[in-house]
Amino acid sequence: MELRVLGACPLDCPDTCSWVVTVQDGKATSLRGNKEQPYTRGALCVKVNRYLEHAASPDRILHPMKRVGPKGSGQFERISWDEALDILAVRLREIVDTHGGEAIWPYQGTGTLGFVQGESGMAGRRFWNALGASFHNMNICSRAGNEGLRLTLGTPGGMDPETFALSKLILLWGTNTLTSGHHLWKFIQDARANGAHVVAIDPIRTRTAEQADEHLPIAPGTDGALALGLLYVVLEEGAEDRDYLENHTLGWDEFRAEILQYPPSRVAEITGLPEDDIRALGRRLAHTRPTGIRATMGLQRHEGGGSAMRLIACIPGVTGDWRHPGGGLAFSTSAHVPLKVDHRPELLPHPVRSLTMTRLADGLDESVKCLWVYGANPMGSTSDQNRIREKLLRDDLFTVVMEQFPTDTVDYADVVLPATMQIEHLDLHEGYGHMYLMWNEPAVPPAGEALSTTETFRRLAHRMGLTEPALYATDLEIAAELLEGTPTIQLDELRKRGWARLDVADPFVPFTNGFPTPSGKLEFVSDLAEKAGLPRVATYVPSLSARTRGDGRLTLITPASHTFLNTIFANNPELLRRSKGPTVLVNPRDAESRGLVPGSRARVSNEFGAFEAYVEVSDKVRPGVAASPKGHWPKLSGGANANAVVEERDADLGNGPVYHDNLVEISPVA
Repeated sequence: MELRVLGACPLDCPDTCSWVVTVQDGKATSLRGNKEQPYTRGALCVKVNRYLEHAASPDRILHPMKRVGPKGSGQFERISWDEALDILAVRLREIVDTHGGEAIWPYQGTGTLGFVQGESGMAGRRFWNALGASFHNMNICSRAGNEGLRLTLGTPGGMDPETFALSKLILLWGTNTLTSGHHLWKFIQDARANGAHVVAIDPIRTRTAEQADEHLPIAPGTDGALALGLLYVVLEEGAEDRDYLENHTLGWDEFRAEILQYPPSRVAEITGLPEDDIRALGRRLAHTRPTGIRATMGLQRHEGGGSAMRLIACIPGVTGDWRHPGGGLAFSTSAHVPLKVDHRPELLPHPVRSLTMTRLADGLDESVKCLWVYGANPMGSTSDQNRIREKLLRDDLFTVVMEQFPTDTVDYADVVLPATMQIEHLDLHEGYGHMYLMWNEPAVPPAGEALSTTETFRRLAHRMGLTEPALYATDLEIAAELLEGTPTIQLDELRKRGWARLDVADPFVPFTNGFPTPSGKLEFVSDLAEKAGLPRVATYVPSLSARTRGDGRLTLITPASHTFLNTIFANNPELLRRSKGPTVLVNPRDAESRGLVPGSRARVSNEFGAFEAYVEVSDKVRPGVAASPKGHWPKLSGGANANAVVEERDADLGNGPVYHDNLVEISPVA
């Protein structure tokens, strides 16, 4: 018997594809993109095309385990779920009774973005609230940019990416669309067929930059200065939308004065771009409506990342592009999704502290007695890798990891719990790069003894004798509750179709009824920013690398890999082969001065640590910059990856991380 089961990709990608699983005799035999879904259009990515193979991998964790060797050794023995639940219930109760619930750090990541099982719905948070556990601040992805956009727009929500098909000028700003969200490219192609000009602004000549009409190889962390320089040219051309500025913005006179501090000659010195190129793009921006800007998460992972996004969102306010279909800025559409997420904060016995995800090394002090990791691989994905390793070796730290595969983080666990994969559980998703909800129906039974996130916490709550009814809500009950925020979308219909467009106009033009800011207008100046100790007017905040450019060190960027998604798939033999191992890309000028030979091994180091990688020499990266794609498991890469040299340091807004703002030296390995 053959079945077709509708589902959705759970991974940390803006496209959140709708997929169809073919099941024969209880086994998933094929996986393809859903041709009927308007954004997916039948296509998956090179990574997810291997998802069924990945789910059936021989290194899949299928049973609960407890540690029998030293921490970090990865030595475990199989135990039953009954024994695992007994161990966990006793230890958690002891910790709560002795140290208080805040001694527990529930460390959740973006391994799945589901609202039922994953990060988007803070799965498991009801259970942790009932214990009084510390709050986990999930800031690793887009926080600096989100906060910057809130200061300007009142929300991170912006354009519907499908409306890029209507744009006449498209700025792909710090985003590698063909690697990290390739479905948008179809809409860009539609725009090009109608005469649109596509510009990639990126320190690296990525796959996307190579396909663009124009590439500006900007120095890392100087994007805010470029935004001001482009607007300077718009003013020179007399092309500001004066009606829009008068009726829909706040603080134009102050912001105009700030723009005039950044003539193209000055911006050329800051950004490393030719003044003529800045002027040419500024003139094109001045006279091309609509202009759509796509900026994603890599852009804001530096010290001035929040301010950069704040400034870039100002551009369509000056040009009036926010009034046009195909105009404006697209960063994340998540803010447009009205799902009712309720993790029951009233279950907390008292207010609790917040522990920040990207400050794991700092936060994992003696006050934390239990680290519970799920949907995350901090040993492979989080800043300051060496200090994290030291903290995970603490004898008094009880570490639990819910996982699908034996990651580096698993090696430091005291108890390991087998987790289901997407084809084995129910979930509800939104795409942060489109305007649809997606449904995921389980296609096959869980492999081995794997349990979903929700079922794991239901069983543990029962074992601990917790009586709060909300802790035992079924997955369908959770989904129905979530959909209470979207009365036009019915659960039965969503399950049948697999997807539903949000209840918004098509084409969607945001902010037609005003901005959700204190003034109701786009705010070039912000009282909220001033109260937070930030500049009142949107302005350029240089990154560490921008401030130190020319001191002889290289700025290391850790972009997304084409074959992995964060550290997911980095143990897949074929995708690992295609990745060519850990690599570091350097400009010929920097390679020559350091004696680096293509294909040789090099040591990338700074005061925080070091890792080794194979050298690639190319002018795809500008002088003074090196790039090493993220995602490699340390234990499969000589013991460290690029996060060994990433400092545990914050961006200017939202405690955002600084993965693209670290200074290194690179030397040959003898």
